[in-house]
Amino acid sequence: MHLRPLGRTGLSIAPVVFGGNVFGWTTDEKTSFALLDRFFEAGFNCIDTADVYSAWVDGHAGGESENVIGRWLKRGTVSRDKAVIVTKVGFDNRGQKTGLSRSWIEEAIDASLTRLGTDYVDLYLAHKPDPDVPVEETLEAFETLKTAGKVRAIGCSNYDAGQLQASLDAAAKAGLPRYDVLQPEYNLYTRDKFEGPLADLCMAEEIGVISYYALAAGFLTGKYRKPEDTQGVARSYRVGSYLDEKGRRVLAALDAVAEETGQSLAAIAIAWVAARPGITAPIASATSLSQLDSMIAAGSLTLTDAQMQQLNEAGA
Repeated sequence: MHLRPLGRTGLSIAPVVFGGNVFGWTTDEKTSFALLDRFFEAGFNCIDTADVYSAWVDGHAGGESENVIGRWLKRGTVSRDKAVIVTKVGFDNRGQKTGLSRSWIEEAIDASLTRLGTDYVDLYLAHKPDPDVPVEETLEAFETLKTAGKVRAIGCSNYDAGQLQASLDAAAKAGLPRYDVLQPEYNLYTRDKFEGPLADLCMAEEIGVISYYALAAGFLTGKYRKPEDTQGVARSYRVGSYLDEKGRRVLAALDAVAEETGQSLAAIAIAWVAARPGITAPIASATSLSQLDSMIAAGSLTLTDAQMQQLNEAGA
């Protein structure tokens, strides 16, 4: 498996990241273990999670995903140094304000490490901007965690170009570590949240990018082509929003490329993201081994220039 450098972090990751939001939510522990075993056996090495996964489920408190990953690591089928673990802090939990204050970050990292059963996190992300906390305070807290060996690298998620630039300026002025990784939403349908000034900034500053929603909540798998297809789906509120003229155009382009390549729509959609300028690796999730096969296939799928252009035009 060809690994890609993750910005300036010193970390290297395979071209697809496993999205751990499903662990303990739509995927039980036994299946989660089987998925992770297969993923790493295929040569992939990075898992993305967050302290808030999956607090949106009734009866959950957050941390369920980290707990599953921690118990998987404890089995020892993959040594800790072979797994790149990404987790996040600062997303509100069931209406409770958490944020990016120094005190909360220092509390949250210890809780995450306990759930993950590890001494360190490879990459720790600010899950979203916190307008109530000076960015310098957040970066100082992250610096403390890096010095203590609890975190190897830091980054942010859901920041726009202005917010990211402001954080870079603050880090440079105060002599603090900067965000070296960005996690934006990006897929064939939703492109404006990354393309343009944000992508340009990341490439100019050598910021690694691991994008989420590569499959648009499952829409780009082709399973959902009319409103009734989304009924009873865990993410129906998101999937339904893609069922418009643009969505149908994107699916038609994916269908055409699938006909040429013999690959699934999911594999093609993920491979498209992985091939885009500025992207280190897309994040994708699977709840079954058959879905995982598409993720694995995407890691070695090279689309032709003509196929990339066809997809680009459909999702423009």
